[in-house]
Amino acid sequence: MARKSNEETKSNKKKSKNMKNDVKNENIKYVVIVESPSKAKTIERYLGKDYKVIASKGHIRDLPQKEFGVKIENNFEPEFQIIPNKEKVIKEIQKETKNKKVLLASDMDREGEAIAWHLSQLLDLDPQEKNRIIFSEITKNAILNSVNNPRSLDLNKVDAQIARRILDRIVGYKISPLVWRVLKNYNTSAGRVQSAALKLIIDRERKIFTFKPKKYFKIFLDHNGLIIPLTKENGKTLKPETINAKKKNEIFDYLKDKEMKVTSIEEKETFKNPPSPFITSTMQQSAVSIFNWSSSKVMKIAQDLYEGIETPEGSTAFITYMRTDSTRISEEAKKAALEYLEKNYGKQYVGNYINKGKKSNVQDAHEAIRPTDVNIDPEKAKKLISGDHLKLYTLIWNRFMASQAAPAKYQERKYIIEDENLKYSFEITSKKCLFEGFEKFWKSSNGENYFELDKNEKITYEELKFEEKETNPPNRYTEATLIKELEAKEIGRPSTYATIILTLLERKYVVKIDKSTLRPTTTGFVVNDFLEKFFPDIVDVKFTARMEKDLDQIEEGKNKGKKVLEDFYVEFEKFLERASKEIKNGELELNYESDVPCKKCGKMMVLNFGRYGLYLSCDECKETLKIPLESFGVTIKNKLYIKDFLETNLKINEENNKTGEKCPVCGGDLILKIGKYGEFIACSNYPKCTFTKNVNARGSCPNCGGEVEKLRSKKGKIYYKCTSCGEMFWNEPSEYKCPSCGETLFYRTSRGKEKLYCEKDKKYYELEKIKK
Repeated sequence: MARKSNEETKSNKKKSKNMKNDVKNENIKYVVIVESPSKAKTIERYLGKDYKVIASKGHIRDLPQKEFGVKIENNFEPEFQIIPNKEKVIKEIQKETKNKKVLLASDMDREGEAIAWHLSQLLDLDPQEKNRIIFSEITKNAILNSVNNPRSLDLNKVDAQIARRILDRIVGYKISPLVWRVLKNYNTSAGRVQSAALKLIIDRERKIFTFKPKKYFKIFLDHNGLIIPLTKENGKTLKPETINAKKKNEIFDYLKDKEMKVTSIEEKETFKNPPSPFITSTMQQSAVSIFNWSSSKVMKIAQDLYEGIETPEGSTAFITYMRTDSTRISEEAKKAALEYLEKNYGKQYVGNYINKGKKSNVQDAHEAIRPTDVNIDPEKAKKLISGDHLKLYTLIWNRFMASQAAPAKYQERKYIIEDENLKYSFEITSKKCLFEGFEKFWKSSNGENYFELDKNEKITYEELKFEEKETNPPNRYTEATLIKELEAKEIGRPSTYATIILTLLERKYVVKIDKSTLRPTTTGFVVNDFLEKFFPDIVDVKFTARMEKDLDQIEEGKNKGKKVLEDFYVEFEKFLERASKEIKNGELELNYESDVPCKKCGKMMVLNFGRYGLYLSCDECKETLKIPLESFGVTIKNKLYIKDFLETNLKINEENNKTGEKCPVCGGDLILKIGKYGEFIACSNYPKCTFTKNVNARGSCPNCGGEVEKLRSKKGKIYYKCTSCGEMFWNEPSEYKCPSCGETLFYRTSRGKEKLYCEKDKKYYELEKIKK
């Protein structure tokens, strides 16, 4: 009886709670639909009891996952379906919005507008009704203002998003199966924008590979520790790269009996202007460079700061919308920043920021990225948020305040040192900061460098020095520099930069050789070569940029999505037909000869495509050699240059494959092998003996001295784990100690070269020097 009574009590409480909720829901007049639950929580703080805020949790409808979903013959009509597992969300939205006024408050970019349109379709809302609200910051004033000034859906923006989605579906759905058939690897794909980005990375790698260094001489004066470079000959600029050995000897012979002295001192005051506030690309570039984050991590942290974070004061949004390519700021934000500067630093720090004229490719739909409240400075923010959120917020706050501050002021003195005949000039500039201005918040790359030289100072021939140098190949792209290049070439949009890079990494077309440097893999080269041969427009940077402009014109109402799709498909279909004809029986003869000789007959091996990716084979001996997904090869004119990688990383000589250990099961030699999941150690008596084990790191555990195994995570990332204490490391421990602090050094790649790295001192050391 007691049990029944308890159950009745629980049931009655539940009914009572539901009745209270029903009464509460009856009082609600408006339902605001946003994209994320965290944003819903933040916005609900600012609206009264008449409002309820719910979340769609992103997109609710899309093209089908397992079908093409576009009726090309029916004027490119899309067949939208509810995204799997979103049925429950939609039912909840339909229930909450019944007999209520609906306000669609998804993000203010194309994707957000499309989400609002799909919601209006499912809820049977009139697309002309003024039920769309937008805001670039989640503050009380911004939310109340948007609720009081709703507009109708921007159908041009919706048309642009649907056209982009169909374009990407056509490219991905039509080309990817051809790539699968060629490579027999179902982890490959061809995307409209990612393919153009891949070509940028590969073109850079080919330049590095074919680069031939040129020796030159840097000539300078070493005067009391100051390095003063040679800059002119007979009044004309003399670049160090033009000085060869003959020219260097000529200069030294001429100056050996000449008197040199300071002949001129040019003094002036200079001003350094503050930077613009962050846009998506510059925020990503700075955070990637400063914090060593991935671009996708930057965007995730920024999304949290925009939507709202739980603080002691409740759910709070800290920054404005983080997907923008405009440096414009509102008058209210400018006024607040200037008042903060004057109050906290003095009137001399107040700047006069002018919104720069927007570029042709800038959508300018919303402001630059800035704090929602400048009075929440980094010190106050420490009481509300921490960790990565605080780091990124501090960066954004500092950049915004710098953009509104006064220019920095320097005193510059340029000293010119010449020989008695005034043939050769050496120049150096001294800089003294007179007023730091915006640099109080944002330090520029080169700061103060103050020194004095007397005009009567004489320079002796003994101070004339030279350094032999070599020209360097172009640097590989990092995530930061690739984003800058994508923006400069108008490929993609602020919302897509991080996704582009993430896709290339996930497909193993590109790998990171340190925390941010991107290097294309052999797989990436082959996919790029395939696309260049059969779909040149897809990898063409200019064509991709033109398509982005076409999408912008649709959004501006100057073109129609169906017209853009039709124009694209006319040419695309020709490429598709040609590719389909040339790929016979699921195979494609790309005829890649490698620079790797067969270990049995010496004939050059050729590249093949197997079930698990790429491998080399010998037509004569039928020998095969597996190539890891992350291998670095360069394809030039249908030849694969991969020998150096294999010799360095796979030890293709069989003798070198021996580890020097004996099998604990049968006593046979243990050898290094490459399998589907990378390197492993196996018994040479296979298949009679099936003993295998993981590869050990070259060094022991820094904590306990135990053996460290090389392992691979589910996502394919290499890591290291001690077999004794269980400590894990992202970098491979070495057998060497730091000469400065004595801590264990780790193997890391820097600028394509393996070096030793001290995690405590944050310093790199040359491997050969440490060995000595």
